[in-house]
Amino acid sequence: MEQWEADDARRRHMARFGRRDTAPELALRRELHRRGRRFFIDRQVSRRCRVRPDLVFPRARIAVFVDGCFWHLCEEHTHLPKANAELWRRKLLANRQRDARNQAILTAEGWRVLRSWEHDDPAAVADRVEDELDRWAAIVGRPEGRGRE
Repeated sequence: MEQWEADDARRRHMARFGRRDTAPELALRRELHRRGRRFFIDRQVSRRCRVRPDLVFPRARIAVFVDGCFWHLCEEHTHLPKANAELWRRKLLANRQRDARNQAILTAEGWRVLRSWEHDDPAAVADRVEDELDRWAAIVGRPEGRGRE
């Protein structure tokens, strides 16, 4: 794996960007909370990989990721920087490969993984999450599937 070296100024600049509580993630959380859904945030769910889904429904074993268009290489919105374009291309492709590996691990461990992009409508993503939660509730025999997870 390639090492990514950065000078102190670059390290300080990148440290300003949080990896959780992004605007698209907060919008989805607000929408699900408004609908009465409860969940955990930024919680490690596997010992085999360090991935921490944005939203976790542990009983239903549903992990939700809200991927940023730049960092996860959205085909609609990603524009590579002109400076060091090849380096960025390799880095972002490596991110996608890591996402695929982590998703395969979680799926093998019995998790249902839902992914959305930052540009997706929060209500539509919440509908997908609720569909999966309702499907789980029907399997385990819970009425409606609503309420505390």
